[in-house]
Amino acid sequence: MAGKKMVALLFVAVLVVFGADQVRSDASDHRYKDGDQVPLYANKVGPFHNPSETYRYFDLPFCFPAHMKEKKEALGEVLNGDRLVSAPYQLDFLREKDSEVVCKKRLSKEEVGQFRAAVKKDYYFQMYYDDLPIWGFIGKVDKEGKDPSDFNHFDIFYNKDRVIEINVRTDPNALVDVTEDKEVDVEFLYTVKWKETNTPFDKRMDKYSQSSSLPHHLEIHWFSIINSCVTVLLLTGFLATILMRVLKNDFVKYAHDEETAEDQEETGWKYIHGDVFRYPKYKSLFAASLGSGTQLFTLTVFIFILALVGVFYPYNRGALFTALVVIYALTSGIAGYTATSFYCQLEGTNWVRNLLLTGCLFCGPLFLTFCFLNTVAIVYTATAALPFGTIVVIVLIWTLVTSPLLVLGGIAGKNSKAEFQAPCRTTKYPREIPPLPWYRGTIPQMAMAGFLPFSAIYIELYYIFASVWGHRIYTIYSILFIVFIILLIVTAFITVALTYFQLAAEDHEWWWRSFLCGGSTGLFIYAYCLYYYYARSDMSGFMQTSFFFGYMACICYGFFLMLGTVGFRASLLFVRHIYRSIKCE
Repeated sequence: MAGKKMVALLFVAVLVVFGADQVRSDASDHRYKDGDQVPLYANKVGPFHNPSETYRYFDLPFCFPAHMKEKKEALGEVLNGDRLVSAPYQLDFLREKDSEVVCKKRLSKEEVGQFRAAVKKDYYFQMYYDDLPIWGFIGKVDKEGKDPSDFNHFDIFYNKDRVIEINVRTDPNALVDVTEDKEVDVEFLYTVKWKETNTPFDKRMDKYSQSSSLPHHLEIHWFSIINSCVTVLLLTGFLATILMRVLKNDFVKYAHDEETAEDQEETGWKYIHGDVFRYPKYKSLFAASLGSGTQLFTLTVFIFILALVGVFYPYNRGALFTALVVIYALTSGIAGYTATSFYCQLEGTNWVRNLLLTGCLFCGPLFLTFCFLNTVAIVYTATAALPFGTIVVIVLIWTLVTSPLLVLGGIAGKNSKAEFQAPCRTTKYPREIPPLPWYRGTIPQMAMAGFLPFSAIYIELYYIFASVWGHRIYTIYSILFIVFIILLIVTAFITVALTYFQLAAEDHEWWWRSFLCGGSTGLFIYAYCLYYYYARSDMSGFMQTSFFFGYMACICYGFFLMLGTVGFRASLLFVRHIYRSIKCE
């Protein structure tokens, strides 16, 4: 009952946080009168193929606005690398302009070199006009050389007193030649045209989400779902048939053996009933892994709930990062409770050390990775480098929210007095495990266990990678949720099957094996990262490469802990069930 109340309070807290964030971002009602100033912010520039390598807009020598003003940003926006500042253009509501001069300036040799390097690397710029995103390229490479554009056309669509859509395009006849290292005189111009549309205000973001819902994309997604469902049905049907038949034969055989020959030597999984519930080695680490995995599973479920109710609509700047930080902080009590409770069930005594290990198991590697990558971003002067104030906020959240909740969860777990329910008594001395063929070793079993769940999700993985590490927009969260459910089912079933075959071979050390086999899908996802980087993307450079492999290592490690927990929990239920069904002496 207490657990249900805690989850309910957590969900309310998350909704309150996002409600407050929504009020902050929508402080304006987005209604304007003729001539009103509509907010236009320049965000960032960077190489198109390196989404993590972004720089401040005015790191390139554009015209500065008369009054430079930085927009106050939420935590998620800063984590996303957004740095919004006033743009040099004046796009007042319903006011058209024709060849308006922004500024005239002489570009020095160094500034010409900056523009030339930017055009060579396919730099794009990003702005926000009334919270609508604007994209465009800095320039283009033609036969004669590299040319940035000094002329922008803004086409703005409105419906009554609201802005509905904005497009920007460059004039191919207004390009500046920057192929030579010499000073260049430039006149930056822009034109504004207003057009009326019947599109309602609440549908203005639809065009950004429709790209992932186009018929040919949906066909691929549904093919992925059908492929995964067929895999699941075949696998579960096969395993259920085999296991039920084999187990039924085992139960009949063991019952017959008990009736006919009491002193007959036992074989198979019943033979090791006195060892199967022997506690695993490194039980503090094992309990901490379960606690962290349970927390990450809860975090994933809450992220899906927020996605399905429409919180993560396209270009809701930083909403996902805000959700991850807030929900991770609020769910740390679940990690503390699960880890300490299970550790005490395993008759562990040093629960404080176990709690510290639980707190550091996922956060530790993530923190070290962040320190390295943030240093790289600082060296590159990229917007991915977090300001000191943001780092202080994150440290305060960890100190004042995450740690106290972890400790409270740990104390509750220690005082829960739960006992480990083992159907069979454990013998004093462990049996020797018979020699087994090589394919029954841990690594071959992990390879078998990870391949099937990975094969059920790999098609959807491409779209997720293209969204996170590219510029594709992903909004089909319902399909992603179905794929996630399939992933959990396949992971649980394959781990249970491998656990049964391990016990049938009289190998009773199944605890860590079931966790490692369940989590091995995370290793397959990381292997897919290598394939995606070299075969499906055009990412390059030390910063982008280190960000991609660094943060993907943390994400795959999180999947390893989460799916390992799912695999172990499923195996524990199965093992308890089969040993409860036989008579153990």
